[in-house]
Amino acid sequence: MLKVGEKGAIPQRDKLTYAVAPHIPCGVISPSLLRKLADVAEKYQAQALKITGATRIAIVGLKEEDIDHVWHDLGMDKGAAVGRCVRSIRACPGNTFCSFGKQNSLGMGMKLDNLYHGTELPGKFKMAVSGCPLGCAESWVRDLGLIGEAGGWKVVVGGNVGAKPRIANELVTGLNDDQAMEWADKLISCYREQANKGERLGRMIDRIGFDTLKAALL
Repeated sequence: MLKVGEKGAIPQRDKLTYAVAPHIPCGVISPSLLRKLADVAEKYQAQALKITGATRIAIVGLKEEDIDHVWHDLGMDKGAAVGRCVRSIRACPGNTFCSFGKQNSLGMGMKLDNLYHGTELPGKFKMAVSGCPLGCAESWVRDLGLIGEAGGWKVVVGGNVGAKPRIANELVTGLNDDQAMEWADKLISCYREQANKGERLGRMIDRIGFDTLKAALL
C-alpha cells in the first residue's frame, strides 16, 4: 500500500488533513479544468483552494481517506511538490501574450516541463523561464533560469530563495531555443554527477567553483 506522501498528499499544520497540488504545466489552465478543481474541492469539503508559488492550484484540508478518490475524480498528474527532483517549471506569459516579451517563455517552459518535471536528482531543482529581462518568473533565484532577450536566451544558474538566498550566476547568452535546451540538459547532467545528496545547485557551485562548472559544461 502506498504511503500518503507517495499519493501526492502534503500533510497540513493540523496534522489531520492534507493538501494535493495537481500538476498544471507552467500554470496554464482551461476554464473546464478550473471548474473541475472547484467541483472536487466542494465534493470533498476542502477548506480552501490555494494558488501556489509554483503556479499550481492546491486543494487544501482533505481527509486522508478521501485522497485516492480526489485524484480519481481529478484525473490529473500529481505535481512534484516535494522531494529531491525537478519541481514544476515557472514561466511568464512571454511574447505569446505580453507586450514586453522578447522570447516564447511559455513554449520553452512547456518543453522543459515535459522533459524534466519530476526527474529525480541529488536535491530539489527549480527552473523558471522569463520572456524578457524584467524576469517576472524570478529566473534569477532558480537553480536554472532562462531570460529572454532580443538576441536570444540568457542562461543563469545556481539561484535559490530560502534561509540562505543566492542570486544565480550568468552562464551564457544569445542562445536559440535548441541551444538553450542543450545547455539545460548539460547542466542537469553535471548536477546529477557532481552534487552531494541534498545539495542545491548553488551550494554545489560554491563548493566546486563557478569556473569549474563552466569548464565541465564546455
